[in-house]
Amino acid sequence: MADMAFNPFEMAQKQFDAVAEKLDLDQGSRDFLRTPMREYHFNIPVRMDSGTTKVFKGFRVQHNDARGPAKGGIRFHPHETVDTVRALATWMTWKCAVVDIPLGGGKGGVICDPRELSDREQEQICRGWMRSVARNVGPVQDVPAPDVMTHGQHMLWMMDEYEHLMGGQYPGVITGKPVGMGGSLGRTEATGYGVVYTIREALKELGIDIKTATASVQGAGNVGQYTVDLLQKYGAKTIAISCWDNNDKKAYTYRCMGGIDFQKLLAAIDKFGTVDPAKAKSYGWEQLDGDAWVEQEVTVLVPAAQENMLNGSNVHKMKASVKVIAEGANGPTTPEADAEICKRGIFMIPDFLCNAGGVTCSYFEQVQNNMNYYWEKEEVLNKLDQKMTNAFKAVSAMAREKKVYMRDAAYMISIKRVAEACHLRGWV
Repeated sequence: MADMAFNPFEMAQKQFDAVAEKLDLDQGSRDFLRTPMREYHFNIPVRMDSGTTKVFKGFRVQHNDARGPAKGGIRFHPHETVDTVRALATWMTWKCAVVDIPLGGGKGGVICDPRELSDREQEQICRGWMRSVARNVGPVQDVPAPDVMTHGQHMLWMMDEYEHLMGGQYPGVITGKPVGMGGSLGRTEATGYGVVYTIREALKELGIDIKTATASVQGAGNVGQYTVDLLQKYGAKTIAISCWDNNDKKAYTYRCMGGIDFQKLLAAIDKFGTVDPAKAKSYGWEQLDGDAWVEQEVTVLVPAAQENMLNGSNVHKMKASVKVIAEGANGPTTPEADAEICKRGIFMIPDFLCNAGGVTCSYFEQVQNNMNYYWEKEEVLNKLDQKMTNAFKAVSAMAREKKVYMRDAAYMISIKRVAEACHLRGWV
């Protein structure tokens, strides 16, 4: 379970402060970069199917746009908080900078549970969200995308609302759209595949053949699914995956020592990454406690769900076999857990490097929208592999050169790039 004692935004600020000290960043830059440039809070009234009106709380936070338009997803979650959105917007700034794409960091959210809403109700939330921020987002200002419990249809409703308001065709206002409606081939796989590209490079550095590697994945949403997919294609086995059970309102870990098959995984879960226990059982998957994903005897751990999932209460349960932790989720590791991981010498691939495949492919989608010319899937994934591999190698080289933790090395590269952009613009 997540460590609820941690405020994710405070965690993001602590990470920033530590690296700003290492970089000897001037005080003005520190003060400017540790908080978002602007925030929007708003209410979204929705006429429910029951005939009643319910008001949903929405957010959009733009952390920094010195290197380009803000970029970041919109998540629908019943436990969403503005501090979570602030943290995610901050991490998006560093994520775009570390893979060296010309975008800044933003994030959005709505406090709701789409699993309990009809399609019509979800559409009204999407359109209401866009109406609330239409003057503050756009292809050259801030480009949203899907995130937790949002998907391509949500993005298309938002794009459509924006185009109605602005009176034109603006496919570049939002990414993660369906293919054929301005979406990019390869976007669905991009985040999970990016996670695996970095795992592949980390295992190479450690001298481990990926075909002998085993993994345990937390989260069966888009990132977890396509992490399992590409690991399987490379010959590695995912022996455990933690999934949410919507009936029991809790997570379970499903284990199969022969490897979780990707196609069976797709058949066992719905569009929100929630599992059908009957199907899992029919495949012979062993059902364990939700936190059991941490305790598996594997080479690689992939937290690919939510914030603070590797924390002081479970990090000591990791087996000695774990050589790599690949943060498919944003902010999944608390500082306390980080200290233990560092102490054990486990190779950490930090979130804003590891899961940057999604935003990189979103950038590719924007480029294609602006050109009105679309690439084949193989070209998209080849470009993604090149970007992710180059970014990984730069961070790893910095970690070795400066003799610092991989997370600190990634921060050093990204913060330096953003601070330089702010200086060049004369902001600080």
